[in-house]
Amino acid sequence: MTPKNNFAYYCISLCFLIFLLPVETSFAHVKWFAPFDIAAGPRPIFSTMVSPAFWIASSLTITFMLAAVWIEKSAVSAFVGQIFDRCSALVYRNMDYFIRIIAGAFFVSIFATGGVYFTPELTTGDEWVSWVQLAIAICVLFRATRVISAAGIILLLALSTRDYSAFHLIDYLPLQLALAAYFFADSVAGSKWHDRRFEFLRLGLAVGIMWSSIEKFAFTDWFLPILQEHPYITMGIPAVSFIQMAGVAEFAMGFGLLWTPFVRRLSALALIFIFGAAVIPFGRMDLVGHSLIIAMAVTVFADRRPYHAPFTHWPNPYTHLPLMAALSLVLFGSSYFGLHRVFNDPSLAIPGQLIASAQASSLTGANRLPITPRICGPQPATKDQYIK
Repeated sequence: MTPKNNFAYYCISLCFLIFLLPVETSFAHVKWFAPFDIAAGPRPIFSTMVSPAFWIASSLTITFMLAAVWIEKSAVSAFVGQIFDRCSALVYRNMDYFIRIIAGAFFVSIFATGGVYFTPELTTGDEWVSWVQLAIAICVLFRATRVISAAGIILLLALSTRDYSAFHLIDYLPLQLALAAYFFADSVAGSKWHDRRFEFLRLGLAVGIMWSSIEKFAFTDWFLPILQEHPYITMGIPAVSFIQMAGVAEFAMGFGLLWTPFVRRLSALALIFIFGAAVIPFGRMDLVGHSLIIAMAVTVFADRRPYHAPFTHWPNPYTHLPLMAALSLVLFGSSYFGLHRVFNDPSLAIPGQLIASAQASSLTGANRLPITPRICGPQPATKDQYIK
């Protein structure tokens, strides 16, 4: 295939990736369905920067976002906005109830599962952790006790650092901190915090999505077993290129949540479709695990209030949007690779010794469980091997 045909093929494939969204590899949480090793060295960032698939995907996603900005400034946005408002009217009138119900159901579900903190791979031998999760769910019911739910979430995050790398926990930190901030703000009615409670959810979701997207560039190999099980979803694109394109699309959707109202509602709608569709191949565990993400995306889509979006009021949005998207990608990418090195590179003597000492002391108890091993053979691991 000639270079020109290659370019056209990648363009068409990315359109399918964005609009049809083969969700199994792009947005399923890989740590729930395949072996991994947090301490392993990431792929060199240079391997992503020289990939044609990365640059084609970046160009197309920026084009789509600029088109959304253009639509937002036209009369079409009012018509589309009315459709969005009608579709989400019921949720908009009951957003607090919606979040409380979903959050309560989530914590009841992991209480019933037992032996985990927040997700399947964060296992624990402490039975009383499950009772903390039940208490969080119960305290959600009453305004006066929602601050206890917030404190309970912070407690679980702190407890999980005994058993797992702090770098591993960053995957879940933005979403859980956002939920804790929401419960705290919701418990103080009449304050400025209460008025911004849904902003906390949106910001946490955006940061969480953008952070997890970098994983597809740094640890592309983690996703290969899923592609081996479901090869049809690559649409003939080489597996590594497909994963990189998926990472670009995911980052763009997270970034879109920080932009203007119309763009963030479109991004939220895409995320709802993506994570909702992922339930079909991955079942109830995926539904429970991603229920908070779906709920947060639904509130972003339903929310009509024009929250201020930083950096969106410059004279020419068609130049500063690509600039801010590129700077955001550099920020998250450098943070991901930099923090991974700080927490896992033995050549960094002082941080490495402190972290190793803390983890060694936390793993001395009989009830501490090791981190899931990395892929050690060419055959993909089955889901039952790594998930209770």
